Amino acid sequence: MALFADVWWLSHLLNFIVLGLGLLLMLIVLIQRGKGGGLAGAFGGVGGSSPFGSRAADQFVKITLYLAAVWVLFIMIHVKVVKYDTQAQDTTPAIPRGE
Repeated sequence: MALFADVWWLSHLLNFIVLGLGLLLMLIVLIQRGKGGGLAGAFGGVGGSSPFGSRAADQFVKITLYLAAVWVLFIMIHVKVVKYDTQAQDTTPAIPRGE
């Protein structure tokens, strides 16, 4: 079991980036207007209108797709970093030899 300090710092940075992008992606999806009215419809608001204008729905779809692609890219990078870090830890001996 690796301690927090034993894991490579890039892995922790990528963890925070993936979590932040995931939260931002959830927020963007909740803001969008869907068939049910989005988040505004869930709280009794007007589901047919968008607070950001009529053309905002197309922009939110594009933003969601690009953000999802970036999120998946960072997850793939994170998997490679963790895999490399795990392989590097396997090659170092747990008990130093010599003395």
